[in-house]
Amino acid sequence: MHTQFLRSHSPASLLAMVLMALPMAAAAHTGIENHIHPGFLAGFVHPLTGFDHLAVMLAVGLWSALAARRAGPDMLWGPVGFAAMLLLGAMAGLKGLQVPAVEPMIAASVLVTGLLVITRLRVSGIAAALLVGVFAVFHGLAHGYELVGNADAAITLAGMLAATVLLHATGLAIGWALRSASVWVPRLAGAGVALFGALLLARLA
Repeated sequence: MHTQFLRSHSPASLLAMVLMALPMAAAAHTGIENHIHPGFLAGFVHPLTGFDHLAVMLAVGLWSALAARRAGPDMLWGPVGFAAMLLLGAMAGLKGLQVPAVEPMIAASVLVTGLLVITRLRVSGIAAALLVGVFAVFHGLAHGYELVGNADAAITLAGMLAATVLLHATGLAIGWALRSASVWVPRLAGAGVALFGALLLARLA
């Protein structure tokens, strides 16, 4: 029965279902943890186990593919901007830079990226990088705080960055596949992400 279900749905529609189901996981990983185990693998797995980070990174890729006029470099502004600013934020967090409202901004990033997927908002390349990059700083800060005191922080952060790039690439691939699907499939996926973000913000209110 499970095999028939998987065969009858494309990877794109399966991912859309997962994104739409995210609000049911709103209780998971909404806060900043105190420590991450050292090592590349631990860093790589970490973004995959936090639904807030996972949703945003996939949604950035989805939006970048859905909003692009054509395949090519224009699709990469958002993912590259997010990854770069996440790294900058993580380094700042490691240095002890204290910034208020990190958790609310992470929750807001989930809501905003979900809305971007719904609307397929088209902005210039640099504007796209800055738009998601602002939120990426707060994701990076959270990671940086978690890595304070980690002797292998650089290696662990490299694993996190690799997972971020993989999630962006997955979102890009699925988003490009969804361009030819019913317009409601990506909109429903974006709605699931946006609702998840709204629930996270409500929990922090």
